[in-house]
Amino acid sequence: MEQTIEQKLKALYDLQTIHTKIDKIRQVRGELPMEVADLEDDVAGLETRIQKIKNELDDLEDEIVTRKNLIKDSQANIKKYEAQLNEVKNNREYDAISKEIEIQGLDIQVSEKKIREYGFEIASKTSIYEKAQADLDARRSDLDAKKDELGTITAETEKEESELTGQAEKATGNIDERLLIAYNRLRKNAKNGLAVVTIQRDSCSGCFNQIPPQRQSDIRQRKKIIVCEHCGRILVDELMALEEENA
Repeated sequence: MEQTIEQKLKALYDLQTIHTKIDKIRQVRGELPMEVADLEDDVAGLETRIQKIKNELDDLEDEIVTRKNLIKDSQANIKKYEAQLNEVKNNREYDAISKEIEIQGLDIQVSEKKIREYGFEIASKTSIYEKAQADLDARRSDLDAKKDELGTITAETEKEESELTGQAEKATGNIDERLLIAYNRLRKNAKNGLAVVTIQRDSCSGCFNQIPPQRQSDIRQRKKIIVCEHCGRILVDELMALEEENA
């Protein structure tokens, strides 16, 4: 059976009342879900950064081991060449072996220089690593606290929100599709989520702009759906709120 305009208005107001209750529950949670998400992103970012620094430190340690092994090899070669000096038969062999000893000595100096550079780099990166680790510990602590806070609030309101969500779904079935699309659009565009509002003190309770007396009279007759000329919200008379409260 086709609904009257009054029935349509009551159905819209009922849905708005339920949605307003859900909105208030979610306001209690406030910014906590976003804060938790932001902290989770921070933790993930710091974990990635710390792992990258750790890999770089491991690579530097490997480079130092490699350089130390090169030094040992060069030292062993020097001993071998020095032993060969005692067996040379001419100046040309002596000069050639002496050159090899000199090259090995230069290689040792290069490796020692590199080891010192790696040591400085390790010290610098270790400081950065420790700072990032401290930041990560602090972020994890903040995240745990925020999760606990959110969990407590969610546990306290979850049942009520679930029941209201079920009521909202049921109430939605009483509204034709065209009106529902308009209602959802209004709710989405309104900062306070109000798509259906009452007259209060001769004004729209959504935007507080004055409503002309004749328009107020039309709204109270409930013969057609009337929207606020200023904010576009659907207007119902103040008695409808009282009727719904006493229903």
